[in-house]
Amino acid sequence: MTDISVPTLGESVTEATVGQWLKSAGDSVKRDDVLVELETDKVSVEVSAPEDGVLSEIVANVGDTVEIGALLGRLNAGNGAAKAAPAKAAAEPATQTKAAAAPAPAAKGGALTDVAVPTMGESVAEGTLSTFLKKVGDSVKKDETIAEIETDKVALEVPSPADGTIAELVVSEGDSVTPGAVIARISAGAGAAAAPAPAAAPESAPAAAPSRTAAAPVSPSVRRISTEAGIDPAAIPGTGRDGRATKGDALAYVNSAPKASTAVAQAKAPRDLGPREERVRMTRLRQTIARRLKEAQDSAAMLTTFNDVDMGAIMDLRKKHQDSFVAKHGIKLGFMSFFVKACVNALKEVPSVNAEIDGTDIIYKNYYDIGVAVGTDKGLVVPVVRDSDDLSLAGIEKGIADLGKRARDGDLTIGDMQGGTFTISNGGIYGSLMSTPILNPPQSGVLGMHRIEQRPVAVNGQVVIRPMMYLALSYDHRIVDGKEAVTFLVRVKEALEDPERMLLEV
Repeated sequence: MTDISVPTLGESVTEATVGQWLKSAGDSVKRDDVLVELETDKVSVEVSAPEDGVLSEIVANVGDTVEIGALLGRLNAGNGAAKAAPAKAAAEPATQTKAAAAPAPAAKGGALTDVAVPTMGESVAEGTLSTFLKKVGDSVKKDETIAEIETDKVALEVPSPADGTIAELVVSEGDSVTPGAVIARISAGAGAAAAPAPAAAPESAPAAAPSRTAAAPVSPSVRRISTEAGIDPAAIPGTGRDGRATKGDALAYVNSAPKASTAVAQAKAPRDLGPREERVRMTRLRQTIARRLKEAQDSAAMLTTFNDVDMGAIMDLRKKHQDSFVAKHGIKLGFMSFFVKACVNALKEVPSVNAEIDGTDIIYKNYYDIGVAVGTDKGLVVPVVRDSDDLSLAGIEKGIADLGKRARDGDLTIGDMQGGTFTISNGGIYGSLMSTPILNPPQSGVLGMHRIEQRPVAVNGQVVIRPMMYLALSYDHRIVDGKEAVTFLVRVKEALEDPERMLLEV
């Protein structure tokens, strides 16, 4: 007897809702067959069978809230699986049994190999197949890129698992795909024939899926999909237990439903284009950027405080030591490393800016993983410099340079952008004089840098021209008080105007 338990659901996620059982008690299952779907407030998680067997018992029912490690069901492993399958087949109509027993035709060139969607990273449950780089009939080599998948964070390349010929493309460009889903099939060996035609549809059409009643609960993933598409979740026909709409139902409905099927959709119906206009679908990354920025505004009590800093001391220090710095470390000494160091020092003094809200709790983070906003052709990404407090100026500069290059080349991974505790955004490289940066949830603070401008300021009773920069700190007022925010920004200003004291930690 093997227990089927709730797996780890991702960072800061402690519970889920049982969304749909894909197997019933008594069903025979194979290893890695999906048994049940769990819904969290962030993602949908599939729980698979750890081995061959028979699903002997379902403990957690659809709609139940379960915690990590909770028992979902039990599996009888071993020969029970082989015995259960024929018994179930005998109870089905003869025509269905016969059809199921008919073996699928094999490709003439060799056995078919599935091309599956790889794991896309922690908390990433789906992506969009943006481009097929190969078509049916094309020859491919092992590890050659077949397709590109775009998630809400990064673009992923799907490599060929074997040498062969593309026999079938299972999905189309623009389709949503999940980890493990088959997107294509390869016929092993050279000159493989195209994939066999799909089996004929059964003579009798299946019964229509039951409509979900208004009283049925709406899972988090269905709610998110319907909100993004501008449709009423109650209008989605459900195929789950008691007419409950599943994530698959929502995606299918969004892709096929008429644009004006609901009043909400009518209000968001696309307008007609003029002769000098064009319509381009937003990428998944851009959609996610828009959604997350709006969520930050809606959920956080966001406020911005400003200050300015005299950059003369850092500019003189860079000018004095730049050549020797490059000779020793192989990289230029920029401004960003000073800002990272200054922010880390200020975060140590004002820990609430380095914390996050989790329900009714505050999580204080005793580490300093600083996100650095990078603009790319596809949108803004925020890779993270890990353990910035332990890095030298050269280490920070090298880390930022590497992350920036990989961001522009599209080579960042999910892990490169997760877990940041505070963010620095440099609009000054684009000429920005002043801005109010938006938080990167669940972080509670973001520092905006701006362009350096020669301005007249009063120093010791005299008006002098100094290289000045405006700084902006946006913060979540639910967790950071105004006094703390101002203190943080003043500490950053002091460290930048006297970098030697900062570096000497005095």
